[in-house]
Amino acid sequence: MTAVDRHAALAATRALPGIPVDADGPVFREPWEAHAFAMAVTLHARGLFTWPEWAAALAEEILRAQAAGDADCGDTYYRHWLATLERLVAEKGLTTSATLARYRDAWDHAADRTPHGKPIELCPDDFVG
Repeated sequence: MTAVDRHAALAATRALPGIPVDADGPVFREPWEAHAFAMAVTLHARGLFTWPEWAAALAEEILRAQAAGDADCGDTYYRHWLATLERLVAEKGLTTSATLARYRDAWDHAADRTPHGKPIELCPDDFVG
């Protein structure tokens, strides 16, 4: 992590107190959580949303998930983070919900065909079907 990335990550953890952290900064259970975090930090830095706007959208997403039965044990925090990120980029016009669904399906297809431990790479065939 570069110094700029570390600074942005620390600024995000100060602005959003619900982020799981340790003495070194944000803590992630899996690599995709770190990627989702980094995408949100980057989009914030580019002015797509403010941290208060993000926090309000994330709180709405968590409440929606709890109403649907999420036990809120902490293990789904970054799933809510990702859902919030997807909703905001669609609402802000960066992409559409349909495009997000198309790529999610392609990613699932690519993951299904990729041997465990190998990098997942999208190819044109992943978008068919």
